[in-house]
Amino acid sequence: MSPRRYREIGLLVLAAAIGCLAGGVVTAMSWITNYAHVLLFGLPMHARLSGQDALASPWLALVPMVGGTLLVVLGLAVRRVIRRSPVDPIEANALHGGRMSVGESLYVAAQTMISSGFGASVGLEAGYTQASSGIASHIALALRLRRSEVRMLVGCAAAGAISAAFDAPIAGAFYGFELIIGTYTVTLVAPVLAASLTASLTADWLGAVQTPVQMGTVPPTSAVELLPFLALGVLGGLAAVLVMQLVTGVEQLFRLARCPAWLRPVTGGVLVGGLALISPHVLSSGHGALHVELQSSSTWQALIILFALKTAASAISLGSGFRGGLFFASLYLGALLGKAYALILVALGWTTDLPPILATVVGMASMAVGVVGGPMTMTFLVLETTRDLAITGAVLAASIMSAVIVRETFGYSFSTWRLHLRGETIRSAHDVGWMRNLTVSRMMRAGVRTVSSGQSLETFRKQFPLGSTQRVIVVDDDGRYAGIVVVADAYALNVSGDDVARMTLAKLARHPGVALVPSMNVTDAAKMFEVTNSEELAVVDSLKTLKVVGLLTEQHLLRRYAEELDKARRDLAGEP
Repeated sequence: MSPRRYREIGLLVLAAAIGCLAGGVVTAMSWITNYAHVLLFGLPMHARLSGQDALASPWLALVPMVGGTLLVVLGLAVRRVIRRSPVDPIEANALHGGRMSVGESLYVAAQTMISSGFGASVGLEAGYTQASSGIASHIALALRLRRSEVRMLVGCAAAGAISAAFDAPIAGAFYGFELIIGTYTVTLVAPVLAASLTASLTADWLGAVQTPVQMGTVPPTSAVELLPFLALGVLGGLAAVLVMQLVTGVEQLFRLARCPAWLRPVTGGVLVGGLALISPHVLSSGHGALHVELQSSSTWQALIILFALKTAASAISLGSGFRGGLFFASLYLGALLGKAYALILVALGWTTDLPPILATVVGMASMAVGVVGGPMTMTFLVLETTRDLAITGAVLAASIMSAVIVRETFGYSFSTWRLHLRGETIRSAHDVGWMRNLTVSRMMRAGVRTVSSGQSLETFRKQFPLGSTQRVIVVDDDGRYAGIVVVADAYALNVSGDDVARMTLAKLARHPGVALVPSMNVTDAAKMFEVTNSEELAVVDSLKTLKVVGLLTEQHLLRRYAEELDKARRDLAGEP
């Protein structure tokens, strides 16, 4: 069925409804997870798991192991239903036109709640965005929206989820723009902001547990006073790369140890529980620990130790198979790093007027930008949660430096790095799926004429007079592709009558060992034309059988690419 066209006001109302849905999803998931903490760890209601000074009992260190076991059981229960790796919102918008599976998304949400609920050092934000975006995608497809509108609603849902989680509508909107949709246009502003705002209001009305950051008054900073924060941005970016690499390193260690896949979450749970005996601050996402740290008077040595423990716990949790993300963990780690940085500078006597609380907040932004991506997202998140615009300069300076360092040294955020490890090459949610759908089979000309490679030049000239066609495909005696003969070449040869009768087409054939296959996309085909410096290439069914099925010229490929590129641009800009 062809897509339907909806008026802009209708899409705005739909985006607001999606925002309300995202607010409800965040409220439900956060409540279930917090109640699991109350039941499993014996906490009082509204207490935070990571805010404890010590576990109530050493036996509670086994709870993450139980959570790992439960994840294994859940995976075995659904393995016949869900056989592929679930598609997240970034991958969906970049490669699949916003198409996501509700079942897969709810499965990821359940895994995330189990992981965080049983104390693994992961956050719920990945589950929030996955569940909200999956439902939004299903609604958009049911309404037969256009590709660009499906992508927009997936971005609206993710924006609403982040907005609801932190009571930060502007940060949520920029999360949708920077990380999920991949671009910012005027036509996207109204629906994304509407979804973000309604999600925040819905979560607040439903009583969701949100995360404001309280800090004292901070005076405005001058240009000279921004220099320490530039250095903190560099440090945050490098630390972000280290954390992302460490997650991959843990996965590789499990593979090298030949640990069975079903045993990894259990082993990871044991290790995280052991770290929790040292400090419960490593458990779950770290909301409670962040509030404790903002008001503590810890030494820089203690902060560095806690940073190492939390980093190890997060890497072990994700590397062993627990589901979740590093969104809030990166904020908490950045807070530890920033505060330790300020205390070290003071201890060395390099500065006396760097407020540790300001460095803490700036550190949050710098490391979160490196891990999550989206400099504007994390900058507005910090500004909205602190309610203090006086720190704008310091936060922006550190965020910019962190983003530059990560892009220059690593090139990926955590989300796109995980996709890279699965073999994808995308670096953002910018829509490149249409290029993968524009395959050689859709562009080639089928039903081309072929001639035998043993045919003489004389016979060929009689069969194809000059001007009758431009090119003919040559095949061998077994019908396998052997090259392309340009008709003009056959007539350009200055040979005698006897040579014309003796010369075969095999000597005139161009590109005898080069051919395209129908499954190649436009990008791969364009590279093949560039490498071979050819204007036309044959299309074969496979590189093994070499049976000719069509012909593609470089001119036609470039024209079709330009047409699809213009269509994608018009969809993005909202033009008819």
